[in-house]
Amino acid sequence: MKLNSVYKAKTLMASTAIAALFAGAAPAIAQDAQAVAGVDANAAPAASMNDEIIVTGSRIRRDPANESAPRIVLDEQVIEDRGYQTAADALNQITANSPALNQADGSGGTSGSGQQFPNLFGLGAGRTLTLVNGRRMVTSSSGLGDAQVDANIIPLGLLERVEVVQGGGAAVYGSDAIAGVVNYVLKDDFEGLELDVQGGAAEHGDYDTYSVRGTWGTNFADGRGNVAADVSYSKTPLLRSGDRRLSGLGRLTVSNPADGGPNDGIPSVTELLDAHFWEFNGNGVIFSRPAPVPVFLTGGGLQFAPDGSVVSYNPGEDIGIPFASGGEGFPYTDLVGLRTGVERYTATMLGSYELSDNVKLSAEALYAHTEGTEIPQGQSRTILNYGSYAGPVTFTINNPYLTDSAKTALSAANPDFAAGAPLFLSKYFYDLTPDNTQTTKTDTYRAVLGLDGDFYLGDRNFYWSVSGSYARVEGTQSHWDVDNSKYNNAINAVESNGEIVCAINADADAGNDDPSCAPINPFGYGNVSDAAKQYVSVRAGMDYVNEQVDFLATLGGDVVQLPAGMAKFSLAYEHRDEQATFTPFKANQQGLFGGGTMEQETSGGYNTDEISGELLIPLVDRAMDVPLIRSLELNAAGRLVDNSSAGTEQVWDLGARWEPVDGVTLRVTRSRNFRAPSLGQLYNPTTTTLESSGIDPCDADRITSGPNPEARYANCLAAFQANPNYGVEADGTNAGLSAADRLANFQDPAENYSRTTITTGGNSDLRNEISKTWTFGVVLQPAFAPGLTVSADRIEIDLTDGLSYFTNEDFLATCYDNTVQDPDICSAFTRLDATDGISPGGTVVTGTTTTFNAGVIKYRGEVYTVDYRFGLGDVFDGSDMGQIGIRLSATHNDLLTTSVTGDTFTRTDGTYLKPDWEGQLLVDYSKGPLRVSYQAYYLDDVANGPDATIENNPNPRLDSNLTHSISAQYEVGAITFRAGIDNFTDEEPSYPRISYGDILGRRFWAGAKLRFW
Repeated sequence: MKLNSVYKAKTLMASTAIAALFAGAAPAIAQDAQAVAGVDANAAPAASMNDEIIVTGSRIRRDPANESAPRIVLDEQVIEDRGYQTAADALNQITANSPALNQADGSGGTSGSGQQFPNLFGLGAGRTLTLVNGRRMVTSSSGLGDAQVDANIIPLGLLERVEVVQGGGAAVYGSDAIAGVVNYVLKDDFEGLELDVQGGAAEHGDYDTYSVRGTWGTNFADGRGNVAADVSYSKTPLLRSGDRRLSGLGRLTVSNPADGGPNDGIPSVTELLDAHFWEFNGNGVIFSRPAPVPVFLTGGGLQFAPDGSVVSYNPGEDIGIPFASGGEGFPYTDLVGLRTGVERYTATMLGSYELSDNVKLSAEALYAHTEGTEIPQGQSRTILNYGSYAGPVTFTINNPYLTDSAKTALSAANPDFAAGAPLFLSKYFYDLTPDNTQTTKTDTYRAVLGLDGDFYLGDRNFYWSVSGSYARVEGTQSHWDVDNSKYNNAINAVESNGEIVCAINADADAGNDDPSCAPINPFGYGNVSDAAKQYVSVRAGMDYVNEQVDFLATLGGDVVQLPAGMAKFSLAYEHRDEQATFTPFKANQQGLFGGGTMEQETSGGYNTDEISGELLIPLVDRAMDVPLIRSLELNAAGRLVDNSSAGTEQVWDLGARWEPVDGVTLRVTRSRNFRAPSLGQLYNPTTTTLESSGIDPCDADRITSGPNPEARYANCLAAFQANPNYGVEADGTNAGLSAADRLANFQDPAENYSRTTITTGGNSDLRNEISKTWTFGVVLQPAFAPGLTVSADRIEIDLTDGLSYFTNEDFLATCYDNTVQDPDICSAFTRLDATDGISPGGTVVTGTTTTFNAGVIKYRGEVYTVDYRFGLGDVFDGSDMGQIGIRLSATHNDLLTTSVTGDTFTRTDGTYLKPDWEGQLLVDYSKGPLRVSYQAYYLDDVANGPDATIENNPNPRLDSNLTHSISAQYEVGAITFRAGIDNFTDEEPSYPRISYGDILGRRFWAGAKLRFW
């Protein structure tokens, strides 16, 4: 459904009215109940109550140590020690998290939007729920993606801690809590004024970072109220692939002619370094015929120099379409950027006021502006795309921008050119638009108004809260593109009356002139005039708006006194409305570029009503003196969901905690969790773009790999047998060969270049996905080592009916890797029936990307934590020698297997995507004003991709990776100085993966915090 502003206003008014009613009634109830029970209304709660708080994973107040599910806590001290500039920096150091680095992986994909999301256990960012103070946040992202919250917008100045529950949580918090929950807990009692500034730089001299923050807070009304505000700014720069040695190698894999078969120990592909697209470059490569065949290079190899003169061209060592080793073609490393630059501003205000001894009013307001800048694939007008809008520039000797020397050189190389025959300019235009970057800008607005309090009935304590929130994200994804019709006008230049003009303006009587048309000089580099850029360029992209209205009411407290203690409960009701609107730019709606598809504005929404309940039952406590049971408690939670789009759902959570002896606790949970489809997955607008097809399983480099190589080969062979033109090259090569021989020689150029028309859109028929989760573990707190806590937990997650993001590559793999082929899957893409004169028959020419309920995920692993804090004096002579803190955390990923369709599974555990072991060691020393911290982060040696073997990968294994960082702080009066070195050993990622480790290298940072009290 679609929300309007009137409905939103009514919802918020209703929330506020209910809150006010509850606030007015609660003190009277509490006082009456206490009077009956003979309890002083002004008396402080018992000491045991002071130890009970609400921690992430449950809405029942309890001792934080008594948890049945594994939980990690990152406090503000850890964030300050490491000099983190955003909450995302801290999350990326959690070993169970698969970090979003906004970094390209070397496959040709871009570096990302600049937003960063937690992704526990590698199950997908949409399967980790994000909360702020226990409440939902509005979705930051757009498109087919999941419901995600950008960690960049969290205010560090007011962040008290980050709590991460690993495994489930939907029974307590609702949709998305599949892998776990991340809860940012903000301070509610900040006093004073802090000014904080930090700057950093990489040893390479190209990664300067900045952050500045001001935080202020004060109590008022004799301490009954508090108000605090935080304003912050940070910036990290954009990086190009050539800025680092490893990413600048230009490494690809291509067919290995030495390969003798599937079992010879020789990989089917070999490394190609210094990879170039030999068919084009930024100056313009000249072809005599419109086909990417080396023999068609004019004069054996000619190109334009930047100034428009004709010079020789070295295509490098031809590896086949489209790559060469070396030469003067377009460098593969220049195709996209390495790292997205991110700039953010945040402003946050928190306030609270005790209306009475039992009721507190609180409010939150947040504004955040983030801007990510990336380098996408740019304006290609190349021989690879002949016959499409992105095809080469066709020119003759009459083009007025050709110099006399150029005409002479080209005529000598191709005598037909002098007689008027055309030549073809294959070029990557750096200078066709004002800028070659893409930006994603988001403005996030959020306001929360809440009341909470407690009261007594008899000797039982109850606590409650009501809150209403409204949040809105206004986002824009945009870049410069080219209006095809205007480009066609401008590229056709002629001379008229001694001036170079667009051909449509040369004949005033034709009636189709365009006075604003400015002709394009395509020869060389940097020769397109500003007027021509302005004429052909148009902003392309999309605006989107995500809105969320949420009302949450909770009631919890004591149920009944049992022999082992007080049974406790919590009830919650939540009503949430979500809406999204996707508005393509005017140029996109008009279909001015790309394949001419006219994109449509779409919008949609849903509402959900959810009721949840929890129960905590103590069965045995230590006072009962039961053998081997110092304490035993059970907990249960359930949630009923009524979603207007995805329907009804029931989820639950059962847990137990058993302490057989002092210092040893065993815990277990079993839960059923769910995720509702996001608005983007449901209603994303349909678009058509020219893209890479993704990996083609029938490419000769791929037919011996994949999860089911025998089925893949058999299915591809059947396709080639049914289509005798598959595998026939543009020049007729391979014609008449057997299907097996054509398949053995088939190279799909659509894998590596934008040759495929991809249709992308939402799916309004999606359902909830469901997971079943086990967690069980042990916590050790031995009496002989005060301050030591050791925990180990096993996590098992089985997800079905998964919301699968089907890319065209997924459709291809699913079609050919299954023993029984699904016609619906295999019809989602098409191949060339016969060569089009450029690409071989069988090239993937159309494809689909959308979301389906089909996925299956199985995860098995363990999380381990060792925390130990002690005084050195306690170990040695008893004097004050300072404090040592040690935290060792590790995640063992035993199994992560995924199926997009539920049939064919791909295991990514033990690969660079999810290594067997990830570990982090944090050691800190503090004494007086000095604090020193050390961190080590370890990645296990792994396979270089799913199913990587020496038969299909020249580098089937990646070495382990270990980075070290160190920092220190020193307090001088009101100023704390800090400095650090990240990756001080300058450890590169494990070759050849540029994302398996730290690509940034050694970095230095320093900062200072000035505190006024």
